[in-house]
Amino acid sequence: MPETICLLDMTTPERADRLREFLPDGFVLTHGTARGDEHMKQIIAEADYAISGQVGVSGDVLRAAKKLKLLHKWGVGYDNIDIATAKELGIKVARTTGSNAVAVSEFAVGLMISTMRHIAYGNAELKKGNWRTGQLPSDTYTLSGKTVGIVGLGAIGKNVAKLLKGFGCTILYSKRTPLDAAEEASLGVKHASMEDILTQADVVSLHCPLTPETKDLIDLAALKKMKKTAVLINVARGGVVNETDLVTALRAKEIAGAAMDVYEIEPLPADSQLLTLDNLVTTPHLAAMASDNFAPVVKRMFANMQHVSRGEPVPPLDLVV
Repeated sequence: MPETICLLDMTTPERADRLREFLPDGFVLTHGTARGDEHMKQIIAEADYAISGQVGVSGDVLRAAKKLKLLHKWGVGYDNIDIATAKELGIKVARTTGSNAVAVSEFAVGLMISTMRHIAYGNAELKKGNWRTGQLPSDTYTLSGKTVGIVGLGAIGKNVAKLLKGFGCTILYSKRTPLDAAEEASLGVKHASMEDILTQADVVSLHCPLTPETKDLIDLAALKKMKKTAVLINVARGGVVNETDLVTALRAKEIAGAAMDVYEIEPLPADSQLLTLDNLVTTPHLAAMASDNFAPVVKRMFANMQHVSRGEPVPPLDLVV
């Protein structure tokens, strides 16, 4: 009898069919057709394996699963998965460590340029019939030669540093455990305190996980320490930035601009104040989405499920619990 893999995110039949192209023998795929915990409880109930993309997975959802062996995160961040309940229920949790590093890092650099040069603003205004040359939300700046502060230097942060070397940037980074001198030299980065990053960087780019320590890391006090001409980029997790404080700072021109791809509540509510700001670029959690990254990630997730199906361990790099 085939084993069932359930994609918990709401998706289209066409996207589900793309996933099915890579299904190993002996597996079938189902998927979400609505949002919310109640729907997820229904579709996870008979699943042997589940995939979580952008949706959070609560303890209540996990308890509705009758035979779940593995919950696989599509990507890296698992802060919205109830790990404690998964451990209690004996459900393995895995992720695709490093799989989206290139896609997310390229997106982050794209947001830096878009924010500093008002590309998204100019595009949106021109489509409204407004020719805004000379009427931009703030001055425009090149990325080349600027100081960039990277908060969190994992696989994504390191790739951002590699890309920025081509722009001749001075790169500061914040990380709990600094790199050794040889790796710092190879990447062209220098360890710095958060204080130094906030006060010295022209661009502050967030690539850290959401933890109790990083929750609201960027609040109004932090934003006021940044240069008036600086920009903030968040492709990490929404909760790392206090959104209310960011709105206040951008309206007061405490910083020149910001770009957000992740939010405290997703999908972002249509009445969010973040959507009212000309000096904020907003995108709907797109950073990891790249068509040429789709097949490798899907194959890797399915391979991990095959490991579990055969009674084999999940590779240590991907295993969370």
